[in-house]
Amino acid sequence: MKTLSMYILLVFFFLPRIEGESKFNIHSEFAIIDFPEFERLTKESSQKIRIFNFWATWCAPCVKEMPYFQKVQEEDTEVDLIFISMDDGRKPERVTNFMERRKITAPVYLLNDVDYNKWIDKVSPDWSGAIPATLFIKPNGERSFHEGELTYDELKSMINQLK
Repeated sequence: MKTLSMYILLVFFFLPRIEGESKFNIHSEFAIIDFPEFERLTKESSQKIRIFNFWATWCAPCVKEMPYFQKVQEEDTEVDLIFISMDDGRKPERVTNFMERRKITAPVYLLNDVDYNKWIDKVSPDWSGAIPATLFIKPNGERSFHEGELTYDELKSMINQLK
């Protein structure tokens, strides 16, 4: 009887979390990655223009431009969008809560590799490290990089130039 009571207690303790996560994961993919994993993502073969947008929950210009990226993803079947969070990897709930509140549907990866100076130049030699920043990769592997906030029209224009 004692074992059964403990089991029921555990089920009720963990059930709300499991249900909340399953509802959330229906809409968006989330994972914590390091830089080598990010590099693997950028080298995957694709017939689409891949957009890697570097952002953080605390970055107002990043948050402002996110709906533009989502809208482009929804409108353009030739585009794959991936958000790369630069938030503190020790507190992933900040990112997942943000994603849920903002109804983020694109995949989000929390880049938990704090040695920025080691890898920023590998993303782009033009990147100072400021965010927002966006890496575009064409199907042929050619890269284009933009540092700074983008409006919807600027983003559409950049994508059209890459096609």
